[in-house]
Order: sequence, then C-alpha cells, then structure tokens
Amino acid sequence: MSVVKWHGELIGQKVVEALQKNGFDAIYCSSCNEAVEYVLQYVQKRSRVGFGGSMTLETLQLAQRVEAKGGIVLNHNRPGLGPEEKLEIQREEILCDLFLCSINAVTLDGWLVNVDGVGNRVAALTFGPKKVIALVGKNKICSDISVALNRIKTLAAPMNCKRLNLDNPCIKTGTCMDCASNSRICRVYSVMVRRPMSSDITVVLVGEDLGF
Repeated sequence: MSVVKWHGELIGQKVVEALQKNGFDAIYCSSCNEAVEYVLQYVQKRSRVGFGGSMTLETLQLAQRVEAKGGIVLNHNRPGLGPEEKLEIQREEILCDLFLCSINAVTLDGWLVNVDGVGNRVAALTFGPKKVIALVGKNKICSDISVALNRIKTLAAPMNCKRLNLDNPCIKTGTCMDCASNSRICRVYSVMVRRPMSSDITVVLVGEDLGF
C-alpha cells in the first residue's frame, strides 16, 4: 500500500467513525469504482434519482450509469432547459426516491459544510428525498469548521464560479470577496452537525480526489 493511500484510508476511516457517531450512515470506499458500485445498488428501474449540481457526480458519470440501469434522472443542469423547467426539476428533486450530491467540505469531527446559491441541494440534503447519498473525495476533508469555510471561500466558490462562467469578483482574485453581485453563488450556508431526524443520509467518503 502506498503512503498516500495509507494516509487517505486512515483519515477517511476517522471521518467515517465521526459521521456515524453523529447519526449519519457512512462508509469509506478506497476507489471511485467502488463508490459507484455502492451507489448503483440503490437505483431501481423507474426510480426517480435527483442530482445536486456536482463535478464529483459528473466525473463519476453517475447520470449515465443511473439511466443505463433504468432509473429516471432528474437533473436541473441538463442542457437546453429554460429557467422555469430548471426550477421545476429542482423542486422535483426534493421529493425524489434517491438524491445524489457531493459536499463542499467535511470536518474531522463529522460535520457536513455546504454553501448554495439557490439552496436546492441543502434543502434536499436536509429533508425530502427517501434516500440521500453524498459522495465526498478525500480532498474535501478539513480539520475543523473554520478550515472548511476557508476551503469554500478559497477553492470551491471561485472554481465553481469560473466553471459556470459567472462574472463575480472571485474569478479575478481566486478567493471570495463577499460580493453583492446578482450572480453570487454563496448565499445559503449549511452546517450539518448531526443527521436530521427524519432523513436517511449515507456519506460515501472516497479515497481519491474528487470535485472542487
């Protein structure tokens, strides 16, 4: 076992134990392939599967894999959608059979830290879908809440703004400027300290770097 893999597994298992202590279902997968196979066991034919906007999910090609298994993909980022169509799918995602997403940062003590522009992802994470699975690359593990928020400001937010071609100040500075732009995506902050009472959430920690 390489030193990098050893360290990722050691820290990953520590985070999994912390998440479980906080009431979440959580597992560690050493590879992306292992994580994908885990997710697909929850996809049934004609089950409605919602997708939170995520480079992690795109990298794993989960939408295509869900469709290949007969699931109905609810993806508000599908090309060609108008604003009303996109909003309607975002609403449908909140009441889907399975909701897939990633997390902006996860702390060593098992807290899930996110920031949204619309709030649909954190809404579905909190309550609504019958089952939620959040896939998180080991690069998103942070020591504590302050480091997690700093990660969002210096990495996730500016990189997502650039990916989405949004002309916000952070794409010029590389870090959050706490702007008042109409296209600001840092609007809804969510810190999940424990699993919400009525939600079934599994966090899949992957021993590879995924997403921003």
